[in-house]
Amino acid sequence: PDDDDGPADHDDDRVCRPRELLARPSLPHEPRLTGDAQRSLDTGGRGGRDANFPLVASETQMSGGDHVAIAAASGSESAMPAARALGALAPLLLLGLGSCSSTSGASDTERGNGPAVLAPTGAAETPSDAPPGTPPSPASPGAPPPAELSSGCAGSSVAPGNLDWTIPSGGRSRVARVHVPPTYDGKKAVPVVLNFHGRLSSAAQEEAISQMTPKSDAAGFVVVYPTGVGQTWNGGYCCGEAQTQNVDDVGFTRALIDELGAKLCIDKRRVFATGLSNGGFMSHRLACELSDRIAAIGPVAGHTLLATCAPSRPVPVIHFHGTADQLVPYPGGLGMGSVEDSLKAWALRNGCAKTPVQTYKKGDATCVTYGSCTAGADVTLCTIADGGHTWPGGTPVPYLGKTSQDLDATDAMWTFFEAHPLP
Repeated sequence: PDDDDGPADHDDDRVCRPRELLARPSLPHEPRLTGDAQRSLDTGGRGGRDANFPLVASETQMSGGDHVAIAAASGSESAMPAARALGALAPLLLLGLGSCSSTSGASDTERGNGPAVLAPTGAAETPSDAPPGTPPSPASPGAPPPAELSSGCAGSSVAPGNLDWTIPSGGRSRVARVHVPPTYDGKKAVPVVLNFHGRLSSAAQEEAISQMTPKSDAAGFVVVYPTGVGQTWNGGYCCGEAQTQNVDDVGFTRALIDELGAKLCIDKRRVFATGLSNGGFMSHRLACELSDRIAAIGPVAGHTLLATCAPSRPVPVIHFHGTADQLVPYPGGLGMGSVEDSLKAWALRNGCAKTPVQTYKKGDATCVTYGSCTAGADVTLCTIADGGHTWPGGTPVPYLGKTSQDLDATDAMWTFFEAHPLP
């Protein structure tokens, strides 16, 4: 039976799988933090891209009587914002599936036969020694469409800075952290990136791990860190409270975009989504079910977990994943299909060429792109050799595996987003 202070028991048939699944694999115990470590999940604070702090291991009691070492952040006063944002780094075992069981988001027909080919099949479209952030896919042909102004452009009074908003959705009061860059003046429409945290993580931790706020300031887009119900997202077959209660997170995202458009001067053609792990699953779901509002997605360590995916238009996708991810396995497993099959399904939906071309290579990072897609909706898969359940170029999280420094996912996805607005 479940403890009062923990999430739903992972053996509950309702957890992370549809009713029609006949069976699911045996999964490891769902990590469950207690006491100070659990309270640290909501610790606030923000870190900059150059934030650097040492990590020391501490021991936290987990469910099932197991002890695992987690990292407790400590360091100089200047480093403490990032350290506080990561708290005790409790999510290091909680960002992924935990007890989620699922199948690949693509049907056998969509996937075709065999995995996507990762080896280059033609001349690379960017130099192999290009720095992280070089476009890992070609830009859409033709001149970019003009901005579509939101109603907030008629008189936005919001000043640059950090805002915490409450948005009613589905009978709940939902919250989101909104960062408005210093260049925002309320007159020029700006892009928006929605950045969804991992399972049992938080907005503050997602901000610290992805290091997207400094990119927002440099590039001039608004970045939003929403919070899921029970710190989870209903990404399809996963995860946790949001999935078991069938929370309408797609409806919440639509309401959030509406609120952003009413209060801020945003470009409605340039609203993008990303996220880590469970937040990555959510990004894929938005591409499938909210393609009229989401221009493109850039998920990290979380692919499609839906029985069907039928977007109203081709949706550009850039996806980042490590081959040694133990929580969302690259080759598939734990009831999930493979990452390559998921991206191959997107290429099929988007009418892309059947064979991808290498578009980026540096150190442990390789990106391949399915090009010649309908409406320029490229599909790019960036693979990190021996990479863990981590954000490439972001803040490393101990015990979740290697974090690549050969590709900055935040920089690369922004380059991709810039090239792929709504048509």
